[in-house]
Amino acid sequence: MFENFMQNINRYMPMKVTPTDIVEIIIISIAFYHIMVWIKDTRAWALFKGIAVLLIGTLLAVSFKMNTILWIAEKALNVGVIALIIVFQPELRKALEQLGKKKFLSNILLINDSRTIYENFSDKTINELVKATFELARNKTGALMVIEQDNNLNDYIATGISVDAVISSQLLINIFEHNTPLHDGAIVLRGDRIISATCYLPLSDNMELSKELGTRHRAGVGISEVTDSFTIIVSEETGKVSVALGGQLIRNIDGEQLHKLLVKLQNKTVEAKRFKIFGGKRGNNNEETSNK
Repeated sequence: MFENFMQNINRYMPMKVTPTDIVEIIIISIAFYHIMVWIKDTRAWALFKGIAVLLIGTLLAVSFKMNTILWIAEKALNVGVIALIIVFQPELRKALEQLGKKKFLSNILLINDSRTIYENFSDKTINELVKATFELARNKTGALMVIEQDNNLNDYIATGISVDAVISSQLLINIFEHNTPLHDGAIVLRGDRIISATCYLPLSDNMELSKELGTRHRAGVGISEVTDSFTIIVSEETGKVSVALGGQLIRNIDGEQLHKLLVKLQNKTVEAKRFKIFGGKRGNNNEETSNK
């Protein structure tokens, strides 16, 4: 059947098409699609439109033989590529980090990960987290709790103060209590322990996030964009609880929803490690942020 398909293609094509050519076309198409999506989701989209205008102007200069403009365009092109790399260094770094987190080779080649799969945390830790979160919410005490997964958070842990204590609801509530030395910033949780407090997190530049969200929510989404961490956020203004993962934000969840998400995050089996906690397209916060 495949041979008949190739024969039909070659019958109407001016040159012979091989299976390798088809594979190359598919790979290039997928790569081009993801590059265009990346450009559209970053500030590179405005630059891309500006470059398109310059190209049109250059074509007009060629048509009308405007030699001076062509000379300027040629000189600008020599440094243009380097300038683009410098200007968009943060976006390029972020794109490469996201590419590194995608397990293309292991999925295609079925590489067996020989690491032993352990639970991220115990059932007791889940209960303590849920209890502390909604106690903080009832008192409208702001909180930002980052749960480490596969990506190491040592760079962010180093910005805070070492705690290294077993997770308990009483300790979590005490850390975020107003006017205490550790209440400002985020805490990082690893397994069943609180590793560090008062940590600084990167802020998200996602323009689709609601304007009413403050620094705490943007930091929660920001750390989830650059790592696979799971973040619990308690609003100081409203007492509402939100969670962030993979650049997505779900707002106004209750205790039962948080408990279910933490159980899925617990990774008791290999299948649970691959389970997508959030559905839908990444970056679509309209549904999550609509309920206030």
